[in-house]
Amino acid sequence: MTHDDHEGPGNGGRAARSGRVETREERADRKWTELLQEVRVTQTGVQILFAFLLTVAFTPRFHELGQVDRGIYVVTVLLGAAATGALIAPVSLHRIVTGRRVKPETVDWASRFTVAGLVLLLCTVASALLLILRVVVADTTAFWLAAAALLWFVSCWFVPAAWLFHRSRKER
Repeated sequence: MTHDDHEGPGNGGRAARSGRVETREERADRKWTELLQEVRVTQTGVQILFAFLLTVAFTPRFHELGQVDRGIYVVTVLLGAAATGALIAPVSLHRIVTGRRVKPETVDWASRFTVAGLVLLLCTVASALLLILRVVVADTTAFWLAAAALLWFVSCWFVPAAWLFHRSRKER
């Protein structure tokens, strides 16, 4: 069971805190629909970013990059590829196991892939920013600006969720 499943023998399979009356399968269907909406947004972003990254190697200025910048580029492309794989994984997982009566488990796995994809996307964006900023400003400034952007993304994407998760656990 996941952290928001509150089935138990005393409540007839109903979610205790949400007020919803849904079976395990209905909850899985609802969570799957919500997850797909989330994945659609991130898939589009990561695919556009990854496509852009792939074209960079074919630009005339790419050959002017030093070894460090080429290394950052390789890491960035690999992170983008990994993020793309993780964010597309829920779709392929669902397609392969559809009809096997494992929807709740599929939703759990898809959720894990999505979180991994978000972390990889975060790393891809930070790495891409570092690469771009190193071309535009001094190396030290580029590092601190990329670090500030990374901190901003973490603050937006993960800190509120961690706070809500922690608060909900304390309330139980």
